[in-house]
Amino acid sequence: MPRAGLAPASVTEAGAMLADEIGFAQLSMGLLAERLGVKTPSLYNHVDNLADLIHRIAVLAATELGDALRDAIQGRAGSDALIVAAQAMRAYVKEHPGRYAAGNAVQPAGPDDPLTTAITRLLGSLSAVLRGYQLDPAQEIHALRMLRSMLHGFATLEVEGGFRFDTDVDDSFTWMVDLIDHGLQSAQGSSGLPTSMTAASGSSPSLTGAL
Repeated sequence: MPRAGLAPASVTEAGAMLADEIGFAQLSMGLLAERLGVKTPSLYNHVDNLADLIHRIAVLAATELGDALRDAIQGRAGSDALIVAAQAMRAYVKEHPGRYAAGNAVQPAGPDDPLTTAITRLLGSLSAVLRGYQLDPAQEIHALRMLRSMLHGFATLEVEGGFRFDTDVDDSFTWMVDLIDHGLQSAQGSSGLPTSMTAASGSSPSLTGAL
């Protein structure tokens, strides 16, 4: 019988918290069972296996980050929206490094996968930031991939201790966001792409093309 008080959602949350504490790579069903005070087989009443647990944590992380971005950019546009979105993503990754890593370790299984829905919402918030720059439709996915990659890369390197120089990391973050802002502003009103890429792009792709 499932232990009273445990459910898929609570097991997932406990797994996410444990991943944040010890690192995603160290997460195991045995350690989670120990944290919850149960025998490992008891967890299989609530999640199928470790892969299922990680998938559930990935959905949780994408949903939480999507909500954080949505709330941050509410009522903002252009540079203001970019700054608060960047800050929100950096703060989330620093606070929840394990679950964020889990979110990047899983691929959606298809359009009906809850992870697809969560990631699409997350990307929708980043896309809303970019709409304030009035980019040519041919640039939108390229800009989305650039923005996501730069914010992801910076935050991930930071939590992994990848910055070795003494220069203040906050100053570097501000410098990066300012550079992104200037780049997006310079891209307004033109395709900014080689002719071959513009021709191949055609109409603007859907958000799922950036997954």
